[in-house]
Amino acid sequence: MLASRTNWKFTHNQLTQRLETLKQSGVQVIDLSESNPTHCGFDYLKSSLLTPLADPQNIIYEPNPRGMPEARYAIQTYYQEKKVTVPLEHIFLTASTSEAYSLLMRLLVNPGQRILVPRPSYPLFDFLTDLNDVILDSYFLRYEAREWHIDMTSLTRAIHSDTKAIILVNPNNPTGSFLKRNELNEILKLARKHSLALISDEVFSDYSFSEDSDRVLTLAGATHEMITFTLGGISKMLGLPQMKLSWILAGGPTETLRFLLERLEVILDTYLSVNTPAQRALVSWLPLKHSIQGEIKDRVQKNLALLIALLSQTHPASCLPMEGGWYAVLRLPKIQSEEEWALEFLEKDHVYLHPGYFFDFEEEVYIVISLLPPCNIFKEGISRILTRVKNK
Repeated sequence: MLASRTNWKFTHNQLTQRLETLKQSGVQVIDLSESNPTHCGFDYLKSSLLTPLADPQNIIYEPNPRGMPEARYAIQTYYQEKKVTVPLEHIFLTASTSEAYSLLMRLLVNPGQRILVPRPSYPLFDFLTDLNDVILDSYFLRYEAREWHIDMTSLTRAIHSDTKAIILVNPNNPTGSFLKRNELNEILKLARKHSLALISDEVFSDYSFSEDSDRVLTLAGATHEMITFTLGGISKMLGLPQMKLSWILAGGPTETLRFLLERLEVILDTYLSVNTPAQRALVSWLPLKHSIQGEIKDRVQKNLALLIALLSQTHPASCLPMEGGWYAVLRLPKIQSEEEWALEFLEKDHVYLHPGYFFDFEEEVYIVISLLPPCNIFKEGISRILTRVKNK
């Protein structure tokens, strides 16, 4: 009766089960996995953000498969500030980045064909590829010499005759590592050789915490001959995930792109999922970008500085360097598994966090923590777990 594509395991893992039990018992758990900015006490979350939603014009519905021109123009201006030129007709609005991925899979990949994703990265890729009848293959990010890099050998070996696209997450989540120019050059060679499209997820791209001329900050506006899709959205850029507005920027050779854009427009016209109020409000919200991001970056940098300060040279745990985003990856002693560490933190210290296997880390022992929680809450939670690791 039901489609096999949704035949997932619905039993909660032991960590989630234990978390629910503690909550039901009234135990106050510090959540160091909290990545929803609207739950983190930021000052920018004022009722004035809702004012543009009261525009009387929102009562009128004027569907446009690519999105309302004024919203796309606002996005075009955002990229112009980055000195990136994006034609207005190459901008397509979606309700979320997840939806953007699904639409691009429908555009590029037939059932049973393949797509490449980085590992470690988002857990949602498994579900998105299942729902679109696409086979998911992985290439690896390796941590060596105190930095993450793409394992080009694993990427090359993972390409099959029916592989259609390579997904790049830049900066990656949760490692916070940016794509480097030499890596992009190698990827372009592979894409050219195998006729692969490139999908670059850049939702965290504004959250870069140091300068490095070797980083690739965006594929938007690139002049190379490969088909590229750049994904962005206000969930991270403006810290407004509840407003449900993202976008796809298409790029590539003019003739190929013309047919591609026509098909993508039909797909979007079939769903018309982006709400009118958010599209109209984007023009008012985007000028707030610097103040919103400034507050989020300040929180992230303060929490990261605190974390590093607590990790003395003699501490058995270590924090891996991050170049962007709002997560930190900690490496713990291999005296027990990631799940055992996470359960111990939860049961004994009442601190919840994500073990590395949630993100498909290739090796143990890693844990992933969010740097968004209020500083006092973050300090208490991280102090508890680092004390336990040190005394283990």
